[in-house]
Amino acid sequence: MATAEQIKALLKSHADHDEQRFYSIALQVAAKEARKGHHKLASDIKATVERSQKSANNLSIAPAKPTPLVQQPKGDLKGLLELTHSAARKNDLVLSDEVEERLNQVLLEQRQKSRLAEYGLTPRRKLLFTGSPGTGKTLSAAVLASELKLPLYTIVLDNLITRYMGETAAKLRLIFDHIQQTRAVYLFDEFDAIGTQRGATNDVGEIRRVLNSFLLFVEQDASESIILAATNHPELLDKALYRRFDDIIQFQKPGEAQIRQLIENRLSAFDTEALAWQEITQAATGLSSADITRACEDAAKEAVLYQDAKITTGLITKAVHRRQNGKF
Repeated sequence: MATAEQIKALLKSHADHDEQRFYSIALQVAAKEARKGHHKLASDIKATVERSQKSANNLSIAPAKPTPLVQQPKGDLKGLLELTHSAARKNDLVLSDEVEERLNQVLLEQRQKSRLAEYGLTPRRKLLFTGSPGTGKTLSAAVLASELKLPLYTIVLDNLITRYMGETAAKLRLIFDHIQQTRAVYLFDEFDAIGTQRGATNDVGEIRRVLNSFLLFVEQDASESIILAATNHPELLDKALYRRFDDIIQFQKPGEAQIRQLIENRLSAFDTEALAWQEITQAATGLSSADITRACEDAAKEAVLYQDAKITTGLITKAVHRRQNGKF
């Protein structure tokens, strides 16, 4: 029968309304039973899944998505903002207790903003995310948008920053006008590109003007949108930026508990009960969440293609070591 991990994965995918994942795990259970010689049971499971998929297709059932509020930006904003209707969920995040608590506080305040307003209070909505690459900053932005049923706009810095005097600041004004008019989550990723310290040895006049404009715009902004800035290099940011944000959240590389949770989540379709977790977590220490997830995917592919879909400690640690050594 299905392993404990597969049962948990089935329940989780059902609770998340993730039909495709539910069907995939059910078919893996069927395949496992067939290999054991339980052909009648395997056939019944497969037939049930196929009937359910056919019924869903006939009814045109699709995964729930936030209702699109707006279309892709046009005119002068085209190329400056990239619109995404995020389907990310809180369960997709594996974070430290502190970061998770602070993100939950942002969600709570946003959902209770009317109650806060009765006492002259406003919810957190200007946030700075800092931390190493792959630690969950961008995914957290997507989750905030999804949980609040808001569109996610990512500012395209390549098109924002130009070499012509005043042009970048003018584009930045267009973006903040949109922030005022359209409630959404706005992500300034790789924010150090425009937030670099004024007076730095490599300071460029246009970038300094852009930073001054950003400081002014973000301070004056009184919209209901959520403004997120994310950077891998907080040490490069101008100190004046910090007091413009309601909260500064530092993302860390996962510890042992988070490493195990990441691996169990990504390999939920496999039997992981016999894995040597101490060996695996020690091997993965120092990797980012993104690298651990990719290592799991590498191990899973090798298990499916060469090991009869049996995941082992050796497969995972081999994939992890490749990521540690940059050989993938």
